[in-house]
Amino acid sequence: MVHASLSGTGADPRLVRDALRTALGPAGTLIVPTFTPENSDTSRAYQDVVAGMSEAEVTQYRMSMPPFDPQATACPTMGALAECTWTTRGAVRSAHPQTSLAGLGPQAKTLLRRHPVRSHLGRLSPMAKLYAADAQILLLRVGFEACSALHYAEYLMRPRPPKRAYRCVVEDKGNWITYQDISLDDSDFGAIGAGLPRELLREAVWASKSVVLCRMRDVIDHARAHLPGHRRALA
Repeated sequence: MVHASLSGTGADPRLVRDALRTALGPAGTLIVPTFTPENSDTSRAYQDVVAGMSEAEVTQYRMSMPPFDPQATACPTMGALAECTWTTRGAVRSAHPQTSLAGLGPQAKTLLRRHPVRSHLGRLSPMAKLYAADAQILLLRVGFEACSALHYAEYLMRPRPPKRAYRCVVEDKGNWITYQDISLDDSDFGAIGAGLPRELLREAVWASKSVVLCRMRDVIDHARAHLPGHRRALA
């Protein structure tokens, strides 16, 4: 699973995608996050758009919002590599309207087949399958604050985070639904990553920024053990 920022490198995302697939080999599967937070009325993207609108204008805008379509909806906040990967011929993308994942390779369909709306990145999501498969995580010029796999640790920690309501558009234009899931919080992921034992990480530098390769189970198990105490200390 790759989280990447190619900004400032001048690198063609297609070449980066192909290099990663070559490194994985024919039996390997490349997974990227293709989240669409803008399909939510609590996202910064949505709030920026409706700022200054009248109540009538907001209502009109909400009713005109297109639904998430895994075959067509862009993921502009996820970066060029993610966008390139899910639009590649043969790519598979999960169906979650806010936290979809996309993949290329022989295991993509199996890993991404089921992704119910009530499980952003929990036990019923592809993230659980990636954890079970002991997938690798590659942070390519980004830090652990961008490591969405750490959200799976939130579902495993005790006590679990409280639930909250989420809203998004599905199936038809302006068709808003509401569902419950845990309140996801990535504000301390950088600190959790900084506390990982260095022997669990393979580190390098590319285009003046860090590159980290690690095993998903190592990262999530560490986070699961340390998130509760860390959050109590911050409360």
